Amino acid sequence: MSRTLLPYLRLEAFPTPFCSGCGHGILLGAVVRAVNKAGLDWNKLLFASGIGCAAWIPSPHFAADTLHTLHGRPIAFGTGAYLANKSLKVIVISGDGDLSAIGGNHLIHAARRNLPLTVICANNSIYGMTGGQAAPTTPCDAFTQTTPWAGGEPPFDLCRLVEGAGAKYIARHTVFQIRQLINVMSKALVFDGFSFIEVISPCPTHFGKLNAISSLGDFRARLKEIYIDKRRLDKLTASERQNKFPTGELTAL
Repeated sequence: MSRTLLPYLRLEAFPTPFCSGCGHGILLGAVVRAVNKAGLDWNKLLFASGIGCAAWIPSPHFAADTLHTLHGRPIAFGTGAYLANKSLKVIVISGDGDLSAIGGNHLIHAARRNLPLTVICANNSIYGMTGGQAAPTTPCDAFTQTTPWAGGEPPFDLCRLVEGAGAKYIARHTVFQIRQLINVMSKALVFDGFSFIEVISPCPTHFGKLNAISSLGDFRARLKEIYIDKRRLDKLTASERQNKFPTGELTAL
């Protein structure tokens, strides 16, 4: 990491607790670079996170004000902090389970109210910290500890969910699209209203092991087949678009 970014980090917190191959460490670096690119004052930021693997991204690694909150409640805490001090830029970073399961109501209502929060969802399609249970984003054909025969419920498309709730800025990329990811996050951070970035992150420890994805290269190839640039996806037939998701800047109003 560039020496110019080191003041943003609590170096005593490293190395990170993330498993080998986890994409959350890549996201950690991308967030710091996005804040720097957006030109935000680090001293006027507040990071809120909930419970789960991704919740450890801001706390304890960022040398900033952080709230490590209750499971599913980072948006609620972030909302309260913003209402108490509207000079703050509130950034919520948490996982797909934390934000779309127990925290789902907070997510859709923050979008509906167009609160000036930036929500970054690290989506690894599974509950990683608690052993690999099925999450609201787990694909139907995926094996987890709670769906050992697969065939689970249909997953949420989180970007469409918040779009339906009224979000004005929405984007999605995988951690393997690092330059594009930094670019959309920097835009989201200065957006005047609610912004949502879905970051697709591999979980080799649980999702990979349970679904016979043996290497990070295989994970990258799998995600490349599923998550496709929206301009290319639009050219596919309806059958070809089945079980595929667009990446890029999806909504910017």
